[in-house]
Amino acid sequence: MHDIDIDMVEMTLDVVKYAINRITQTNPELGKPKTESELRKLVGETVTNSGIGGEKAFELFRQVLVKATVPIDHPRHLAFVPAAPTRAAILFDLVTSASSIHGAYWMEGAGGIFCENEAMKWLVSLTGMPEPAFGVFTSGGTAANLSAIVTAREKWRKNPKNINQKGLLITSIGAHSSIKAMAKVIDADVVLVPSEDAMNEPQLEHFYQNLTASQKNRVFAVVGTGGTTNAGIIDDLEGIANFCSSHSIWFHVDAAYGGGALASKSVRHLFKGIERADSVTIDPHKWLFSPYDCGAVLYKNPEEAKEAHAQEGSYLEIFKDEGAHGFNPSDYQIQLTRRLRGLPLWFSLATHGTEKYEWAVEQGIKLAKIAGELIEQNPVTELVREPSLSCVLYRRIGWSAEDYRNWTYRNHETGFALVTPTKWKSGDGYETVSRFCFINPDTTKNDIEEILKSME
Repeated sequence: MHDIDIDMVEMTLDVVKYAINRITQTNPELGKPKTESELRKLVGETVTNSGIGGEKAFELFRQVLVKATVPIDHPRHLAFVPAAPTRAAILFDLVTSASSIHGAYWMEGAGGIFCENEAMKWLVSLTGMPEPAFGVFTSGGTAANLSAIVTAREKWRKNPKNINQKGLLITSIGAHSSIKAMAKVIDADVVLVPSEDAMNEPQLEHFYQNLTASQKNRVFAVVGTGGTTNAGIIDDLEGIANFCSSHSIWFHVDAAYGGGALASKSVRHLFKGIERADSVTIDPHKWLFSPYDCGAVLYKNPEEAKEAHAQEGSYLEIFKDEGAHGFNPSDYQIQLTRRLRGLPLWFSLATHGTEKYEWAVEQGIKLAKIAGELIEQNPVTELVREPSLSCVLYRRIGWSAEDYRNWTYRNHETGFALVTPTKWKSGDGYETVSRFCFINPDTTKNDIEEILKSME
């Protein structure tokens, strides 16, 4: 199966032809999922003793399986946080895989890691974090947040009184679910400031002062959000930085979604204070137009991360040798084995330049403002809150949760659009509302008008 024969050559041509066709489509088919039993009936058994052959397997993928998926770059995919990787980034994702480079250590991956680091320098510059701030690319925001939280906890445990103590971190109820999930992974407690809007310094200070003495002693980090997934809300990062500085607590900013907006001069001021963070998460595969999976974690002092994450092993000693001297990405995050996730971003940045990135991010912000205006003009819809970054929360007047759900499935079934409902805290409860998240510059005003029209 490692032979290079005519069948492999033909398969290579088929794959390249498919890739070219796919990346030249600006409006791909909006696929929809099927049940496992439905897919099994359509494709049969694919993993067998003797194999079904590459031609047959690829045909099943093209004709059946890919049509049971939703392309994240469809211009009317406005649910969750979609993505819209550049054609250059997609092409170089193919190159990255074909090059078979192990991206953990400089000894094996120096050229590729150099490229990643060039892209990382740009990310760090967007935050304004001072030298020696630097970072590393991860599989996504969850791995980046976990890497940062582990680093914070390990620094906290350098104090002998905290050894064997269960740490506690503070964040808001609007924080991403991965913060709470990753706290479980490291067996830390989480307490939530009860505000779905921007968490600010007075709220945080008041909340902290109401903790018990034992809880205060266990606080090792505060996580602020640079653009909530649900509504694009940016916490008072400057105020949180002041709080963390006065209490000697690690300050982490989860800007996995919103961090892309740092590329836009029109909203960069909203992130004031991010430059004072001890660590920052940004996902280039969200709003910086990279393919999945590409997250990033940035550290004010990378040596603290290295102390927490560098792995030891007899077979790894060669990587510490002078002959292998260089930046080792595996030392700064939770994964040892890693692909060069930052390479497609580097190639796209090198190809297009940072000004094009600023333009593309600004398009998402403009689309959110346009959507807000159209929602207010429509007699059956209204804004829940003003658009923030590229997120828009709005309600269809008179609709129940079931109405939103039925509308979502109806539009998806017909291949028209994927827009899903969410929850928004209203008084003592939660209200079901609709939500747009704009990432793709190919989305148009007409797309928004047609989606709103489908609610009438």
